[in-house]
Amino acid sequence: MDKADLTQIANSIQDSYTNFVVGEVNDHVVRISVMTEPFYWHSHPDSDEVFHVLEGGLLIEFKDRKVELGPGQMLTVPAGAVHRTSPIGPRSVNLTIERADATTLKVD
Repeated sequence: MDKADLTQIANSIQDSYTNFVVGEVNDHVVRISVMTEPFYWHSHPDSDEVFHVLEGGLLIEFKDRKVELGPGQMLTVPAGAVHRTSPIGPRSVNLTIERADATTLKVD
């Protein structure tokens, strides 16, 4: 049971995109992601995915709509939904929660 200082972790990341596990809950993982560029279109056929914005803004695009999230806001993407995430502004820091063994399928 180690505490995770998410602010310290986020401040130490200089990469244009990184995503790694900072915690586990039952059969799910909690990831921190830092992005300065869009992620590719994809889906998770076997897991919902929760996005919670910590810093900056996050654009979540679906085939038929877009959702913008700011700090403190959260959205659950249902399993199977094709989506793409992009930072709003220069950088976005987010927590994501999904099944530890979730499949990610790239969609062209």
